[in-house]
Amino acid sequence: MPGLYYEEFTVGETIEHERRRTVSEADNQRFCDMTMNQQPLHLDEEFASGTDFGERLVNGLYTMSLAVGVSIPETTDGTIVANLSYDDVSHPAPVFHGDTIRARSTVTEKRETSDGERGVVTMHVEAFDQEETLVCEFDRTVLSLKRPE
Repeated sequence: MPGLYYEEFTVGETIEHERRRTVSEADNQRFCDMTMNQQPLHLDEEFASGTDFGERLVNGLYTMSLAVGVSIPETTDGTIVANLSYDDVSHPAPVFHGDTIRARSTVTEKRETSDGERGVVTMHVEAFDQEETLVCEFDRTVLSLKRPE
């Protein structure tokens, strides 16, 4: 499904994203390697087993990135000029290897650019695990194309 043009976003609308992703140990390892994040809580089972969590956690930035990724088809696929900001990020619950993540986006604000040629859209994105526990939430603001005439 192609993304939405500026005019197609409606403030207050909630979009349940169809794609889901089960997070593997390899996903977490690769993300940590690519971003040079060597936090033992993500990578060292022996260390992590001695924490309150009892096992390794999936990198929170991977969880956030995954939430953005699964939201793209129904929001900005082919209709975005740029991501402008990610604000008010929180991780209210941990993600573990084997958890399946889904997301939903609620349009909270939109406005035309000063030249009237594009629009700025803000969405509140929430990510949930397979037990419907909220694991990440943030506001994503994008510069969106208007529908071609």
